[in-house]
Amino acid sequence: MTKIHPSAIVDKGAQVGEGVEIGPFSVIGPHVRIGDRTKVMSHVVLDGHTTVGADCSISPFACIGTETQDLKYRGAVSFVEIGDHTVLREYVTVNSATEEGQVTRVGSRCFITAYCHVAHACSVGNEVIMSSFAALAGHVHVEDRVIIGGMTAVHQFVRIGTMCMIGGCSRITQDCPPYMMVVGNPAEVHGPNTVGLRRRNVPAETRQLLKDAYKILYRKGLATGEAVRQIHSEVKMTAETRRFVEFVESSERGILR
Repeated sequence: MTKIHPSAIVDKGAQVGEGVEIGPFSVIGPHVRIGDRTKVMSHVVLDGHTTVGADCSISPFACIGTETQDLKYRGAVSFVEIGDHTVLREYVTVNSATEEGQVTRVGSRCFITAYCHVAHACSVGNEVIMSSFAALAGHVHVEDRVIIGGMTAVHQFVRIGTMCMIGGCSRITQDCPPYMMVVGNPAEVHGPNTVGLRRRNVPAETRQLLKDAYKILYRKGLATGEAVRQIHSEVKMTAETRRFVEFVESSERGILR
């Protein structure tokens, strides 16, 4: 059964799924949709045009779907989407987008820990972990299975490739190629995320190929375009190495070097 504490304020326009729990003093806005079995603890604010998936957990003092902090905002209708089985811990903030129809998205099975911030029009993939106090500026794109260390700041429009491991207290100002370990202020790439790849059952041969591609791009002193051509000619293309190369080739901000 759905359980709504008497002190919670749930607008009559909100859509609340089966088995949802809403704790004391939480506020649910008129355009909010909450999926089945999601638990909203005390003192949570869900506002704006926000959709929360099924089986999520939202901890006290989280604010989801509140108005963007972008000074260009002029009242457009924009959206926030949270996937299934995602955990948003204490004081997490996820802001709505700036432009009409834009979406700020956090995927499924994510673990967003205390005090993290996801700004306007960000896209966070599935199975992403953000450690406490990590912050994404506007329009950041985080691919699946990324881990972002605590107190890390990510510049607007940056992309972080799948299965990257970002060390704590890092400053990320350019794109992070997939499968890499990144740390520092300013951040630097320190090689493939070997432990993460192994845990995801990526074969040893593929891990070695990614290491070979990393050495060509980062250790030979080549310009990016020249390094990509050499990777194409010398490294076997698997799904992972192809994704690595395509990410580098498509970078608009430039990759971390």
